[in-house]
Parts: sequence; structure tokens; C-alpha cells
Amino acid sequence: MDLSVVIVSWNSSSELTDCISSLAAQNDEGFLFEIILVDNASSDDSVDIVRKRFPAVRIIANNENKGFAGASNQGILASTGRFVMLLNPDSIVENGVLRDVTAFMDATPDAGACGCKLLESDNRLQYSARRFPHLSDVFMSLPGVSRVMPNNHYNRKYLMMDWDHDHIRTVEWISGACLVMRREAIALIGLLDERFFMYCEDMDWCFRLAKTSWRIYYLPHLMVVHHRGASSSQIAPKMIFVHHVSMWKYAQKHLRGAWPAPFFAPVTGLFLAVRVALLLLGYLMCQGMSDRIGNREMPADAVDKITNG
Repeated sequence: MDLSVVIVSWNSSSELTDCISSLAAQNDEGFLFEIILVDNASSDDSVDIVRKRFPAVRIIANNENKGFAGASNQGILASTGRFVMLLNPDSIVENGVLRDVTAFMDATPDAGACGCKLLESDNRLQYSARRFPHLSDVFMSLPGVSRVMPNNHYNRKYLMMDWDHDHIRTVEWISGACLVMRREAIALIGLLDERFFMYCEDMDWCFRLAKTSWRIYYLPHLMVVHHRGASSSQIAPKMIFVHHVSMWKYAQKHLRGAWPAPFFAPVTGLFLAVRVALLLLGYLMCQGMSDRIGNREMPADAVDKITNG
């Protein structure tokens, strides 16, 4: 098997069928890939729809929500491909991408991982190739700053806005919305850290890979449309909290040496608490505005941006 595509889904049946359709259309003689769906105890008809419409898809139906890392690990362990692609269910993969990404990995022996160019629903660039955050950068990411000053130093550095995203290059980490990992690299660094229920597990995975001789590549000629927030927007306030718990765990795991020990936990904890409060306030204000204009639901991508600050 050349490539295993692992999709973790929770209550996203409409987006999921479009995603799998875009994958199923990429059958190509001489190229073998499999699709593994790990469903995190959805209450909609996701599993039944996929089982009926796409009988070739291997389905792991969980009785409880194991989070993104836990469910992804289930899919990875069940997979047989030389390469594993983690793919969000709200994604549309352009034709030929699966074969081409595999060909790139085969032709690039030092590539432990790679990612495609992600596009927003309106085809704007989605900044999926990023630099690892330093503690000082994290403290510059208070909600609202990126909207008032989109070209601020933190945004430009973290999101690599100082680069045109139009040529192949090595990067520090790639979003787990579409992340391809070599089987040998997984064997070396291990699976995703399941202490991250959701968010930051992809950054942690790439951070561990970056400590080895493997490199991570960004491939702008291979494109995926990512309609963000299909699952998380359904429970946005909870996801704001979950995201910041993961940020705390990442800081504890990788950034503790940046500041003197007595100051690290209280200052970081206070900052994250303030950030959660501001994001929740922003969500409630936007929700109130939607109600007043008669639109009871905000677009999923808008909720996702609020959730992620």
C-alpha cells in the first residue's frame, strides 16, 4: 500500500461525503491508497452514509470521543501504507494530489513529513506552514491583535507571512488538517501525544520530528481546499477551552526553559485565562450580533477563527 488517508470525524456527515468523494475520484492504476475513517461517536448519520456510499472505506466507529490525537492514532495503527496522510473531513483534495504527494516523498529521501497548500473556501491562502512559537510570541497573540494589526510581527513570524508560499521549501511544522508522515518517521518519533485531546498535537508531532534528521516540506503545487471548523464550530465555547488546555500542555512540554521556573506557571496560566475570557467574550458578542440580524448561526469558518484566536 502506497498511502493511507486517515480521517477523524465527529458529526460532519455533509462535509465528510464531499471529502471522501474527492479522494475516491483519484483511483489511478499502479497507485494504491486506502481510506480509513475513525468516527468519534458521532450522533449524526456519518457512519451509515459512508458505509453505504463508500464500501471500500475502512471504518473504526468509536463509542466515545477519543479526541483528534487518540482517534488519529487508531487510524495510523490500522493503516498499512508506506505514508500516512492525516486529513480533516472538511477538506476537498484536488485530483492527482494523492499520487503526487507520494511521488514527492519517494523522490525526497530526507522528507519525514510534508503538507499541501491549504486554501480557504474562497480560495484565499490558509497559513498551514508555520514556525514553532516561542513564549514571547505566544504572549503577543492576544485575541484582536491579529485583526487590528494583521501584519504584526507575531503574525508574520508565526504564520510565515514573510514568505510567498509559492515554492517548495522546508518548514518547521505543518497543520494536521493535511499532514503526510513517512512510516519510518512515525516508528522513530512515535504516535501523536494523546495528552492533547485536540489542537497542538500536530505541532508537538512536528516538533519531535524536527529533533531528528528528517525534514518537513511544504508543497504549494498540491492544493487542498479546507472548509475550516465543521466540527469544532458546533461546540465553539468548549473548543476555546480545549484549545487553551492544549496550549498549556504544549508550553509545559516544550517551552518551560524559556523563563525562570517560579514565574513560568503562574504567568503563563494567567495569560491563557485572559485569552480564554477574551475569546469567549468575542464569541458571545458575535453570536448576539447574528441573533439581532436574524441569522441564528455563524459560518463555521468564522467560528473557527474565533475559537483559535
